[in-house]
Amino acid sequence: MTIADIAEAAGTTPRAVQYAFHRHLDTTPTGYLRRVRLERAHRELVVADPATGTTVKQIAARWGFANPGNFAALHHHAYGATPSHTLRT
Repeated sequence: MTIADIAEAAGTTPRAVQYAFHRHLDTTPTGYLRRVRLERAHRELVVADPATGTTVKQIAARWGFANPGNFAALHHHAYGATPSHTLRT
C-alpha cells in the first residue's frame, strides 16, 4: 500500500495525507507504519516462549523486518533492551 493508495481511498492528495500524519501524529506515514510494526513485534517478543523454538528472526520477519540487525537497533532504541533479551524475559 502506498501513500497514493491511502490518499485515493480518502479522497485527497498524497501531500494532504503526509500533512495529516505530521500534524496529528508528528511522523510520516512510513514512520507510523514502522512504529506500529515495531510495537506489534515487541508485544509478540514479550509473550513468546523461546522454549518452543520461537526466534527473534522469525518474529522480526513476520512483522516485515527483513534485516535482523536493523530490527535489533530499532527495538533497542525504542525499548532499551535487545530483542533477544526481551524474548528471554
